[in-house]
Amino acid sequence: MADRSLRGMRLGAQSLQSEEGVTFSPRVGHTYRCETCGRETVMIFSAEAEAPDEWECKYCARTATRLVDSMPVIVDHSDEKIPRTHWDMLLERRTRDELEELLEERLSVLRLRRGGQQKIGA
Repeated sequence: MADRSLRGMRLGAQSLQSEEGVTFSPRVGHTYRCETCGRETVMIFSAEAEAPDEWECKYCARTATRLVDSMPVIVDHSDEKIPRTHWDMLLERRTRDELEELLEERLSVLRLRRGGQQKIGA
């Protein structure tokens, strides 16, 4: 350690690494067009990766579609599941009549509790 000296550098001045001997993987550019704003964006992917048919537009954040031979790819959304809401799951377990009956029971309990309290400051 005595024969080597450490030298100081300014922060952000330059990198000590070089690109010598580095082999970059092959890249492919795919063009996406946004139907909302009409702009095209080129995204760079690895040549081995499968490019998605849709990408978020970097200008308006809407969905942009990949172009193949200057034509947009047709995206099939038929196999996507529609998210279920809490109401949908509740209706799978109970009928509307049962839910209305439960609501009336809870409202009557709340009304009794509210009516039984004394007003403060009166």
